[in-house]
Amino acid sequence: MSINKLCQRLSVLTMSHVRPPARTTETVRNIHSSPACLKNFKSRIPRNLKIGLYRFDASVDPTKYTIKPIEVAKTGGRGPDGRIWIHKIGGGFKKMYRMIDFHRVGPKEGEPKVEKVYEVIKDDCRTANIALVAAGNHKRWILASENMKSGDLIKTSGTVTAMPVRAQEGDAHPVGSLPLGTLVHNIEALVGSGGTVARAAGTSGLYVRKVGDKCVIRMPSKRELVISQECMVTIGRVSNVEHHKTKKMRKAGENRWQGRRPHSGWWQRKTGYHGRKIKPLKAPMVVERAAEEAPYAHSFTF
Repeated sequence: MSINKLCQRLSVLTMSHVRPPARTTETVRNIHSSPACLKNFKSRIPRNLKIGLYRFDASVDPTKYTIKPIEVAKTGGRGPDGRIWIHKIGGGFKKMYRMIDFHRVGPKEGEPKVEKVYEVIKDDCRTANIALVAAGNHKRWILASENMKSGDLIKTSGTVTAMPVRAQEGDAHPVGSLPLGTLVHNIEALVGSGGTVARAAGTSGLYVRKVGDKCVIRMPSKRELVISQECMVTIGRVSNVEHHKTKKMRKAGENRWQGRRPHSGWWQRKTGYHGRKIKPLKAPMVVERAAEEAPYAHSFTF
């Protein structure tokens, strides 16, 4: 007798005539799964999305900002149904997640917003260092620039000036207010969407030229990005510049510490000598309209 027929027979015999579940496999899995698998039902991740190394607990609201570190549970490559979705994930050190505010919003008129840097720390979930800044009674975590240290004062202005401003490292201005040749990071592709480009450790974009009310920024990949002059950027390079030297794996155990299990496959060179083509750079990417917003895409409520 099949599981579906068995559930239907049992529901007929009950006093309350409980309707059998739509997915009988979930009922069977609830009975035969271990507690380690059942905790995956707390996940908010949809079935058709790729899961990461860790996930939030169901009691955490991703849309409400907090500066407190959040404990995250490891997925082990398993989805909400307890089955393995992605192989080669498992183990690793325990990590604490901190919400980063990538929106550097400043006043359109008047004096710029001034924030004080209280501390600069290494984050568990990203390559760059992060800084705790505060203005008034509001604190938040932001990406730290290369030479940012505790006690610094950083400014954020939303005014597009006719003359280039003399901005210091760590300050945030519209890209149209900066002089040509300025190194920037945490670049907004769309006005008000928050920084999405040049956020990894040691990366930066170069403001190369201005065409009308559009500005051209050469991204770390050497591809050019054409954005509005009102898009906010942060001056300088991202912190932890030496990350490319320290990230090299010295032994196989270091990958296990990061939660990556060994993978199989023949390693092949990517230089083009062994049959791979080195393709030229793509054309500049012009950003004109907003893309569809993803759920919990760095939109916090304070």
